[in-house]
Amino acid sequence: MMRLLAFPLSIFVAASLLGEDELPKDPGESLDIEPPLLIQEIPSQGPVQSTPGVAPELDPARIQITLEKAKKSAAAGERLYRSGVIAKVEAENRGLKVIRLEADLANAQLEVAKQNVASQQSLFDAAEIPQSELDLAKSALIAATNEAGSAAAQLEKAELEAALLNLRRQKKLLAVGSGRKSEVSRAEEKVAALQQQKD
Repeated sequence: MMRLLAFPLSIFVAASLLGEDELPKDPGESLDIEPPLLIQEIPSQGPVQSTPGVAPELDPARIQITLEKAKKSAAAGERLYRSGVIAKVEAENRGLKVIRLEADLANAQLEVAKQNVASQQSLFDAAEIPQSELDLAKSALIAATNEAGSAAAQLEKAELEAALLNLRRQKKLLAVGSGRKSEVSRAEEKVAALQQQKD
């Protein structure tokens, strides 16, 4: 019996003595045992040309790039949901993000159109451009205003539908004993707030 215990014990002692030499003596020195990162940083797709005079968060070019990425993510989300990799809620959130970004893009384009009309108006007042260019800028502003209004209405509708769906889910979870009353009341409050905004 002692021989069975002595052999593994001697191997453990020998390994610990050998491993002791490899450890750094200084506590501030790193151990150099961290594995390399598997996910590398994706290089940028090149510099984005920002619109002059527009704040970066309202830059239509940046929002357009983010929107394209979100559309790809939403399409992949549907596929991943069908294969069982992600939850349906995650796939729905990806779709809602696309609608939010479309509304942001429409608002950013509206701001650019407003700034363009203001600059065209000042040029017209200085008699540097004809009336036709000013009218063209004003018609672009009207189109951008209509598009922003449509995108805002679509966003309100999508957020309300998502909130109602979440409320139904929370009630089902509570009914089967997996949910909490606080989650249901939070979902009800969100639905009520969204319905008040709509009215």
